[in-house]
Amino acid sequence: MPINQNLSRQYSSLELFARGVVEGFLTGLHRSPYHGFSVEFSEHRAYNTGESTKNVDWKLFGKTERLFVKKYEEETNLRCQLVIDNSSSMYFPVGATGRDAGMRNKIDFAAHAAASFMFLLKTQRDASGLSIYNEKLNIHLPAKVANSHQQLMMQELDKLIENVDVNNQKTNTVQALHEIAENIPRRSLVILFSDLFDSATDKEELFLALQHLRYNQHEVIVFNVTDQALEYELKFENRPHTFVDMETGEKLNLNPSQLKKQYQQATEKFERELSVRCGQFGIDYNLIDIQKGFSPLFLAYLAKRSKMTR
Repeated sequence: MPINQNLSRQYSSLELFARGVVEGFLTGLHRSPYHGFSVEFSEHRAYNTGESTKNVDWKLFGKTERLFVKKYEEETNLRCQLVIDNSSSMYFPVGATGRDAGMRNKIDFAAHAAASFMFLLKTQRDASGLSIYNEKLNIHLPAKVANSHQQLMMQELDKLIENVDVNNQKTNTVQALHEIAENIPRRSLVILFSDLFDSATDKEELFLALQHLRYNQHEVIVFNVTDQALEYELKFENRPHTFVDMETGEKLNLNPSQLKKQYQQATEKFERELSVRCGQFGIDYNLIDIQKGFSPLFLAYLAKRSKMTR
């Protein structure tokens, strides 16, 4: 029995999951209207008749029935810092923090997404780093390409998924972003996974922190991670509920259907402001629904990378 349990854990690892997600996505791109772009991005090119087959990607051939050659000659040297908000609100909805539970809460989604980006960057021979914060910057691993470094980052992501003490971890996105901006020595792509729930700081302070990253010559993608059915559409039963702030413990008793219209107007206004202000700073802002998979994240990344190489 212990052997079977070890095998089960091995085959449900984040790294194996990430490999499957990335390979599936890239295969889909080769069959989609993004075909030419994906080939350029994934460091493949079409095979030319008569040349050596040494660098043919046979695995990709098995999936697409088309010959592509892996390009190892030119390294892109992209440095990417993956930043994850680990505050209590990211563990919403409560009750699905394990791997086998699926993408049912925001931290689960963010950790699996970050692992997938790590694998994607690794296939490109690009460097990835990991920062994790709540009230303070708890983990900051600078971008590297070594396999041992990636294993260390995967271990930290595993801890996020397996964490059961999810209450009373407040957020200070502003302080974390300022620290990260000062601790990335070279121009990098910074990818932020957060629900942007931070009642302790003003929106202007958040924009200044994001602008700090841009001032230091970093490119930025913001993924606002949400469960849209619950957090934006308020799809709860039409009856009184007790809502608990996971970060402060504050409770509120109400029937969400009575405030649905006003609530949605307020959230839409907040989203518009985020999108417009990020656009002014040259930051790519994306509202992400955890129930819709990872493709929107990868497409946003491809678009940003394309801009960076022009």
